[in-house]
Amino acid sequence: MSEAGSTVPRRQLGRYLRDLRTQTGMTIPEVAKLIERSPSTLQRIEKGDLPQRVRTVDIRELCNVLGADDTMTTALTGLAEQANVQSWWHEYGNLIPKDFDVYMGLESAAERLTSYSPDAVIGLLQHADYARVLARDVYSQGTPDEIEQRVHLKQRRQTLVTRKRQPAKLTVVLGEASVRRVVGNRKVMSHQLKHLADMSTLPNVSIRVLAFNAGIPMGDPLGLFTILGFGTTAKSQHVEPPVVYLENFTGDMYLEKAADVQRYYEAHQAIQRAALDEKASRDLFRQVAREFSA
Repeated sequence: MSEAGSTVPRRQLGRYLRDLRTQTGMTIPEVAKLIERSPSTLQRIEKGDLPQRVRTVDIRELCNVLGADDTMTTALTGLAEQANVQSWWHEYGNLIPKDFDVYMGLESAAERLTSYSPDAVIGLLQHADYARVLARDVYSQGTPDEIEQRVHLKQRRQTLVTRKRQPAKLTVVLGEASVRRVVGNRKVMSHQLKHLADMSTLPNVSIRVLAFNAGIPMGDPLGLFTILGFGTTAKSQHVEPPVVYLENFTGDMYLEKAADVQRYYEAHQAIQRAALDEKASRDLFRQVAREFSA
């Protein structure tokens, strides 16, 4: 990690600014002139590799020039401030609004996602009915339209792995609790498990189940984590450093040190070795789906 700060919020900041600029139709030199910075500086901000500290005054000015709304401006200036620290713990409500989903930007740029979820089906594999139950529980004050918008957004995210052109590779291990715990009702679970069985037939998707009788492969219980990879160059170098995402009730942690990422890869490999194979997992999904629909 560079002395300038964590690369994760920098890269996300750059992605959002690049998207905003693209939507306006303006070029880098045009925007750079308006904020009185050099084109090379703006280009490096968009790439997330500015060698010095990100200046929040520049981000506010960029948001103004690019027509960002108040929520986006608050979020991007918050990212700029958090980009200047050496480790990144994204706390909800601290600098960045809770409704601004930082992780989704990372997910959409990933070429490979490696995930372990002991207790629930991950968002990229959720059936709409299952997602709707969770959304109602999390956003209990939300209107029906707001809940449906959140469900629709989650379904749109799944095109990352279901699209025909260059879908991301998804490798997931689900704890057996996520298969048998009733979310909503038995009908919802039947739909969800049939959906998992269908998704597991995609050539870019691998889903395995860590059965109850497999014990704890690492000797220490692990919570939900996802490793995001962003592809490699022709010389087998990372396009961007991989990131481990740890979801927490009060905030999210992003790990990018190579040693940390490697430890999580090794943990996932150990969990995979202890899990059912893909066919046995698919058979289990279909079997439990029948049990729920009986």
